[in-house]
Parts: sequence; C-alpha cells; structure tokens
Amino acid sequence: MTAQEAYQWLLQHSRESAYLESFARLAAWDQATYTPRKGHPHRAQMQAALAKLLHQRATDPRIGERLAILEGSSWLQPGSVEAVNVREWRRAFERATRIPERLAVELAQATSEGEAIWEEARPKNDWEGFRPILKRIFALTRELADVLGYKEEPYDALLDQYEPGATTAQLEPIFKQVGEASVALLRRIQGSRRRPDTAILRRHFPIPAQEAFGKEVIARLGFDLEAGRLDVVAHPFMQGIGPGDVRLTTRYYPDYFNAGFFSIVHEMGHGLYGQGLLPEHFGTPMGSEISLGVHESQSRTWENLVGRSLGFWRYFWPRVQHHFEALRDVRLEDFYFAINAVEPSLIRVEADEVTYNLHILIRFEVERALLRGELDLEDAPEAWEAKYQQYLGVRPPQIGDGLMQDVHWAAGLIGYFPTYTLGNLYAAQFFARAERELGPLEEQFARGEFSLLLEWTRRNIHHQGSRYWPRELLWQVTGEDLNPTHLLTYLERKFSALYGV
Repeated sequence: MTAQEAYQWLLQHSRESAYLESFARLAAWDQATYTPRKGHPHRAQMQAALAKLLHQRATDPRIGERLAILEGSSWLQPGSVEAVNVREWRRAFERATRIPERLAVELAQATSEGEAIWEEARPKNDWEGFRPILKRIFALTRELADVLGYKEEPYDALLDQYEPGATTAQLEPIFKQVGEASVALLRRIQGSRRRPDTAILRRHFPIPAQEAFGKEVIARLGFDLEAGRLDVVAHPFMQGIGPGDVRLTTRYYPDYFNAGFFSIVHEMGHGLYGQGLLPEHFGTPMGSEISLGVHESQSRTWENLVGRSLGFWRYFWPRVQHHFEALRDVRLEDFYFAINAVEPSLIRVEADEVTYNLHILIRFEVERALLRGELDLEDAPEAWEAKYQQYLGVRPPQIGDGLMQDVHWAAGLIGYFPTYTLGNLYAAQFFARAERELGPLEEQFARGEFSLLLEWTRRNIHHQGSRYWPRELLWQVTGEDLNPTHLLTYLERKFSALYGV
C-alpha cells in the first residue's frame, strides 16, 4: 500500500466515524431537549451501543498500520493539511487503544443515566438520589485517567482530553494569579458607594419576546439560523451535529433578563465556531475545534467582550426597548451598569466577569482533591460550601445551588472546568490582538458592525481547525504565550470605571 492509499483509507474511515459521532451528538441533544422522561433508560442503551461501535472503529489495528506507512513516508509534507490530520489521528489512536471497550461503554451508559438523574434530582435538592451515580462516574473517570496515563497526577490525563498539552502544574500559578487579582478587585468594588439598580433586570420579560430578541441579535452578529436552531433546556449548551447543523440552547426566566439573553449569546459564540469550521475538512482534525479552552474563548468573546460592552448596547438599545416594555423608562447607561453588576453569587452561569473565575477555581480545587483521594465524595458538598465562603463570601442554602448546579460531572466532564478560565484568558488575548489589527472594536459595535471581528476570528481561529495546539495557536495569532495580563487589564479598566475605584 502506498502512502497516498493509506491516507485515503484513513480519510474515509475518519469521516465515516464522524457521521456516527454526529448521530451520538444528535441523540445527546435530543435527550436534553425532547426525550420523554421514560425514554431515558433506552437512550442510555443507545448511547452505550454507539460508544461501543465508535470505540471499535477508533481502535481498529488497520489505523495503526496505515499511520506507520505514512509516518515513514516522504509523501507526507511537514505543515501540510495531511500532516496535521496524521498527527492528530495518531494522538487519537494512541488514546483510544489505551481504553478498554468495556470502560468506554460503561462510561457512555453511566453518563447518559447520570444526566437524566441529575435533571430530576437537582430541582428536588436530592443529593442522596444523585450521589450513587455520581460516585460511579467518578470511579470510572479515575479508571480512565489511570489507563490514559499521566506523569504527575491523574487530573492531567483528564485535562489533556479537553486542552491538549495542558497540565495542572502549568495552570496552578496562572489560576492563582487570576484568583488573587479577582479577589482584590472584588474587595475594592465592594467598598465602592456606586451601586447599579439591578432591579430593572428583574421586571417582566415575556419569554416569547426574549426568544424573538435573542434570535434577532444572534442573526445580526453572524449566526446563520438556517444552519442552526435555538431550543430550551435545563442547562444551556451548544451541540454541533455537523456542517449546516449547529444547535443552541438556553433557559428563560420571565422575571430575569440576563439569564436567557446572555446564555443565548454565549452559546452563539460556540455556534459561530462550529459554523466557521471548513466543511470540506469535516470528519478530520483540520475540520475540528482544537480545544475546549479555545472554544470557550469564542463564547466568552461574544458574551462579554462584545455583548456586555457599551458599544453593543448603543446599537441594540432601540431594539431591546421595542421588544420589552419593561425597559422603556430605563436609561441606557443604567441598563449597562446593571448588566455588568458585580456581586458574589452562587450560580456559575449567572456570575459576573469579576467573580466568574473564582467559581472555576473552586471546581478545579474540588475536582483535584477528589481525584487525588484527598476528599471523599460524601464530604464534597461541605468542601464546596466552605470554598464558596472562602472565595466569594456566600454559602449555598441548598445543594441544588451548590455542588449539584452544573451538569458537567453527571456528563462525565471531569477536568473540563479549567477550560472556562482558559477561555476567558484566550478571549482577552485574542481580542486585544484583533483590536490592534482592526482598530477600536467598540466603536464598530456601536455602528452595528460586527462582521470584521467575526471575519478575523474565522480566518485566525475557526479555519485553522486543529492545525495548532492551543498555546501554539496563541503564539501564531498574538505573537506571545498565554498572558493573564490581558484579561486582568480588561477587568481592571472596565470595572474600576464603572464603580469608580
């Protein structure tokens, strides 16, 4: 077999697997949106069967044989699309072959069950009903870390699944710097006499109007609604099914503006990344997102750096007042201050920009302690509460607002949370570079011009697929390694001006 023939076989095999993965994503989206309650057990079996089939395909010995042919061939040109695909296929093959089929199937089934149980248990604060499946998921995930292997600690094996090349040792000093700066800025804000009137966000906002305005905004920002849709779920997410099919979800509260609107814009940022991947590379690493941290950088860019900017609302203010009678007596400046209010809170997805990373730091520390064996799952709720008291000065009155608020652990996404803070860091660094090249972006937003930023991110990030690992992508785009100063400078400038500190 020639190198070119080996590559064509791998290309076809990879694309066929990608279509099966699309079915798995579609089933996961349907489970979170429309599956009837009594259908969840069957859905778990469906996901387990798909996981088994995908694992068998991912560990097919012929993959290794053909990769060996290519890796020893002069046909493979360094830096080419083919070379990127082969590099990432090798990485995926080595990881997959370390995972026993039994473990892959058990994880798929346990996490499908876990999400369904969590969805029912959280509103009831039913920790005892949720704990057994969560204990099983953590046990299986620890087993996964052991089979994947790690140099220093099990957390690294899980983190590497979501953020290639990242380690706990790399993240700890960066997270510490961000955490300390966030706490210091929070303390200064808490000492300010300026206070926004957040009651204006707690007026009546009819859900149909929220949906209509949300769709109007994301279409104006560049999301193609003919290649996507928006649905309602218990915990917002984006699911990319494939080219031409990127699905967003949100949750609405008729008496709270922020929750629905900003989750729509957040998930739209993820969706723009999904729609920006080059369709001709579908089913290959060059047509795939490189990491969840980079993915999160896109959602945080549009949610915060764009969607919470004054320029953005200067443009959309007439439209939001058209949709919502409750805002027609409100000044733009008061609304802008309200949506950027800083207040320690219990719920991560509703946290402000200053305190958000403290929520991630708490989860990072709890996850590591659980995986290291320093903390028993039975004691995790108490540890969680203590850390919220330590970092944010608040304590959850019920577990549904504490350890059980996120779906991630039920979904088996352990080692995932650090990508949220990495996303904030990447977003600020990318945005600073974009502004150097494109000029003052907020002035463009005030004129309703969002296409230049979207085109810049498409060219520099989306179209790159998995060509570069995250830190290398940062170098290629910004000319420097990960630099927390960009995020901390942005937060300091914005919130010291708002609060006069």
